[in-house]
Amino acid sequence: MKRLLPVAAAATTAALLLTGCGSGGEEKSAEAKKATVGISQFVEHPSLDAAREGFVQALKDGGYTEGDNLTLDVQNASGDQATATNIASNFASSQDDLVLGIATPSAQSLAQAVTDKPVLFTAVTDPVDAGLVNSNDAPGGNVTGTTDMNPVTEQIKLVKQLKPGAKSVGIIYSSGETNSQIQVEEAKKAAQAEGLKVEEKTVTTTAEVAQAAESFTTDAIYVPTDNKVVAGLEAVISAAEAKKIPLIAGEGDSVERGALATEGINYKDLGKQTGEMAVRILKDGAKPGEMAVEAQKETKLVVNAKAAKAMGVEIPQSLRDKADQVIE
Repeated sequence: MKRLLPVAAAATTAALLLTGCGSGGEEKSAEAKKATVGISQFVEHPSLDAAREGFVQALKDGGYTEGDNLTLDVQNASGDQATATNIASNFASSQDDLVLGIATPSAQSLAQAVTDKPVLFTAVTDPVDAGLVNSNDAPGGNVTGTTDMNPVTEQIKLVKQLKPGAKSVGIIYSSGETNSQIQVEEAKKAAQAEGLKVEEKTVTTTAEVAQAAESFTTDAIYVPTDNKVVAGLEAVISAAEAKKIPLIAGEGDSVERGALATEGINYKDLGKQTGEMAVRILKDGAKPGEMAVEAQKETKLVVNAKAAKAMGVEIPQSLRDKADQVIE
């Protein structure tokens, strides 16, 4: 072994010298480590922001750091479909290595416009119904990502756990969001099973949320993961507090903002899961069409004790004991 070491050292030195002399090879190696990623986010609110942050964190964990070997182009449609379409058109002609659509409208625009590079999505409730993939198991084409489908039935069950005498629940959502329509249909089935009458209010813009929330005459309010409503969630929180009724949300970020409870997903974790998919595409050459759509494996029960007090609701000890997080 002692005799072989000098030979090995010499071979290593020669290899290093050859690498240094072949400047083209060194440049190719450095270039392979660089990536440009475009992000189209439909609207700015804590849940979607958290998904974006989780995505970028996963890229960093995978060796892609913004300002070093990663260039990010983040665009926000501000809740406007026409703007989302324009962003997608710009990304279609860009030199991005990969693009991400955050929320269904942005993902749909990207999937329609971008055909020659990988397209990922996150915060999409039903990718098949939205026309993004052929199936969740075998997406096909150049598009895949993560779904934020929530356990809607478990969320609706929270109404009677928090207000046993409740006989009705108000559901507020955007009439133009496919993801919301899917959740509302599930919520209506769950409410019927719980003996709850449903009162629906639809909005077309975030500006309409306050009026819709204030007009409810129900014993509780439920907000699914609707982008326009969640963007104006504070107005729904105010209405629930004024009416002294529980507000059940579709995800944990909304509970942290002041809703009463949810059995839902964590959007930062979901975004991170999507970022890990991006790393496999950028680094390992994985093909989106062969990557199954992923869902978050675990949900969390989150309750807000401060919100309960403001809404005149007492959280049962049994629910507190089960909760993964209690916000005091």
